[in-house]
Amino acid sequence: MDRELNGAMRSVSINSAQQNGHNNGVGGGTDETDRVGVARGGVIEAVLSASKTTNAAATAAAAATAAAADTTNAATKLTTHSPQQIALLSAVEKKKMVHELCQQLLLTDEQVQELCYRILHELRRGLAKDTNPKANVKCFVTYVQDLPNGNERGKFLALDLGGTNFRVLLIHLQENNDFQMESRIYAIPQHIMIGSGQQLFDHIAECLSNFMSEHNVYKERLPLGFTFSFPLRQLGLTKGLLETWTKGFNCAGVVNEDVVQLLKDAIARRGDVQIDVCAILNDTTGTLMSCAWKNHNCKIGLIVGTGANACYMERVEEAELFVNEDPRKKHVLINTEWGAFGDNGALDFVRTEFDRDIDVHSINPGKQTFEKMISGMYMGELVRLVLVKMTQAGILFNGQDSEVLNTRGLFFTKYVSEIEADEPGNFTNCRLVLEELGLTNATDGDCANVRYICECVSKRAAHLVSAGIATLINKMDEPTVTVGIDGSVYRFHPKFHNLMVEKISQLVKPGITFDLMLSEDGSGRGAALVAAVACREDILNSKK
Repeated sequence: MDRELNGAMRSVSINSAQQNGHNNGVGGGTDETDRVGVARGGVIEAVLSASKTTNAAATAAAAATAAAADTTNAATKLTTHSPQQIALLSAVEKKKMVHELCQQLLLTDEQVQELCYRILHELRRGLAKDTNPKANVKCFVTYVQDLPNGNERGKFLALDLGGTNFRVLLIHLQENNDFQMESRIYAIPQHIMIGSGQQLFDHIAECLSNFMSEHNVYKERLPLGFTFSFPLRQLGLTKGLLETWTKGFNCAGVVNEDVVQLLKDAIARRGDVQIDVCAILNDTTGTLMSCAWKNHNCKIGLIVGTGANACYMERVEEAELFVNEDPRKKHVLINTEWGAFGDNGALDFVRTEFDRDIDVHSINPGKQTFEKMISGMYMGELVRLVLVKMTQAGILFNGQDSEVLNTRGLFFTKYVSEIEADEPGNFTNCRLVLEELGLTNATDGDCANVRYICECVSKRAAHLVSAGIATLINKMDEPTVTVGIDGSVYRFHPKFHNLMVEKISQLVKPGITFDLMLSEDGSGRGAALVAAVACREDILNSKK
């Protein structure tokens, strides 16, 4: 862990606990996790400043110690009482034990404050030329400097490659923020996924050609935006080198090569269609662009789905790795890749035994620490691990587990959303989920405890994301910012939006307003919009 954490960040004022009157409705009342949180830590009352600092790290550590003490009380009972004895305790006593054991999953205001400091510190390390090579949060330059202004018109292609299938889209941007979109999904056969790079891109070019023919644009010259959801070292808006293959791909001759050029070469080998590849991007950039077309205040893009990432508009002087060739342009879009935040130990003060279990059994131990505490790939498994511990202790289900409950990966993240969608006092969804897990004799007390565990895990995820977003908003320091968001967790979890609004409201500077906006097809429409903006700028430059 860098020693700088306890010094360099202390001079930064980035937080206020005041509610700043955002135009966001925080729906629903408080849940059990709210009551526990209030008991543990009061509201932060003022913006921290260099002249009046009380060492947030020490405060956060003290809060963590207090939470650990609560957890220890329950843990002591687990060691001094057998599961059979615990199973005989009253529903009230079991509920108390569940709440004590879940203390470690609830972040105090002081801990969230410290998270903001650490996130800002890691962002600055990623942006600075000297520290970037060793930074975990890489802050990749995307070379996108212009956002949609609503005046983009015409037909554009988008290619979305990120898995065993890929999409081709034809998007016609029209007046009044209206558009028409047609798309088709194409499979990538297994032999091509592990064949040569030329085979892969020839296959893509053939599908592009077929798509253009089917949609009667075969003879037109069209711009294309390329969403490429693999690790990419971007060297320009239309130049990016593949760092490594993931997701089952292993095409020879592509790593360390420019994938845009490989696509162009494949299109040229066919010689039957005219496509201008105008930009390469990832899905986070596409999310921001898709929202910015309708809302010109959108300056941050966020993904909270299977993975977790954010991008934002940064001042060019802050992005030391970016060479700005146009002095009139003051900003550049930065892809933070903040899923790796904490890989250096910066999150250890809020990680739990369950987080460590997730990491040890993952395909990438020690990597993507922040993402593993937030994203849909891991949220359900976190809940399952808590349920297993409490069931084995005799607190839940009278100590009766099931084969499904004890199997890794079988408590799906969608179950968390379904359970929390039940109205207070109603456990219809919860019982359906438990039945799928082979747990058919759950009491109402069991169901209430299961829901509480889900609330703790999802609330922590929302608060971790909110700390990151509030840090970006405060760093940008603009009066109004819209955050464009996509991903299954944000889209489908019934409380995630409201949890984020409430926490970000506490963390942003006084006078700043923000809005959270659900994105529509960032990897598709967003890619076309990056191409459209690039074409718009090319036209403007040609007229000078």
